[in-house]
Amino acid sequence: MTDRPVSDLSRPDSPGQLGLQLAAEWQPHTATWLAWPHNRDTWPGSFEPIPRVWTELVEVIAAREPVHILAGTSPVMEEAERCVGHLREVTLHDVATNDAWLRDSGPMFLRSGDDRPEKLLRAAVVDWEYDAWGGKYPPFDLDNAIPRRVAELTDLDRYATGVVLEGGAVESNGRGSVLAGESCLVGKRRNAALARADFERLLQDFAGVQQVIWIAPLGDQTGIVGDDTDGHIDQLARFVAADRVVVAAEEDPADANFDFLANLWEQLTAARDAQGNPLELIRLPMPAAVTHQGERLPASYANFYVANDLVVVPQFDDPADAVTKEILGDCFPGREMYGFDSRALVRGLGGVHCVTLSQPALSVD
Repeated sequence: MTDRPVSDLSRPDSPGQLGLQLAAEWQPHTATWLAWPHNRDTWPGSFEPIPRVWTELVEVIAAREPVHILAGTSPVMEEAERCVGHLREVTLHDVATNDAWLRDSGPMFLRSGDDRPEKLLRAAVVDWEYDAWGGKYPPFDLDNAIPRRVAELTDLDRYATGVVLEGGAVESNGRGSVLAGESCLVGKRRNAALARADFERLLQDFAGVQQVIWIAPLGDQTGIVGDDTDGHIDQLARFVAADRVVVAAEEDPADANFDFLANLWEQLTAARDAQGNPLELIRLPMPAAVTHQGERLPASYANFYVANDLVVVPQFDDPADAVTKEILGDCFPGREMYGFDSRALVRGLGGVHCVTLSQPALSVD
């Protein structure tokens, strides 16, 4: 493992210049990474079912691919061992964390583009800064150190950026285009000194991105009601193929998310990918409002996770559960649609995509 700080992004050894890029989630995985949950403040008064939620999630993914779990400190490791340590494809690592949202705190895994010769296939990780969504939930020092620790565990080169980015804020099609929430990357809470063009250059040099499709807020609303991330794209719209995107859509004009999601659809209708082509958009329903202690939670079917031969689909005991599984089944033929009860998980203001992180395989075959 080599640390590769890249302060001058015009240098020829930046990962994007070396042909490395952010993969699409549906491309083959080497593994899935998670962090074992232990922070009771994340699910105040609702933590009791969370270890069982993680156990189910790990079991279903480990049946398809290796799973690595960060479970530092003795009590956390002991519980993880008790719940999932018996699974053959699970590896537990003594790496301490502040919280369990590894999608956002973990590294950005890169792999060589599909057009690279076999002999040049390689991988690396990008170490973006992590500050718990604009300093909302301190402390976050252990989580900010996760990319370095994962680079050590995987023996991959690590490129440090010095700039804040959470994994749930960007969504890749594996062909040079990403969807990105503007408020998450260049908003007042993170990277206030940077403009869109600055971040486009960062993503080009650190992730091989050719086109950033920006999602702007609607007035003061940056995401769906209850979202504390300032508009992570994985709650809103997801690539399901290089030119196809499923988009969260609210059909009830009286719902608080209606105008915001209608505006999201309009923005994506006007968007073009890195090849200059329009996107094919597919409406993904929203569940009826999910609440806890009088507060609406950010429940969204867009927060699904794609693993090898599998899609983990959030379920909310809602009539739209089955409809969503059918829509995503059409998008990912040949993969099992696993309905995952996310009602307990979303009380922590996140979903299955927020806690999972895919490590792409070098070869797409």
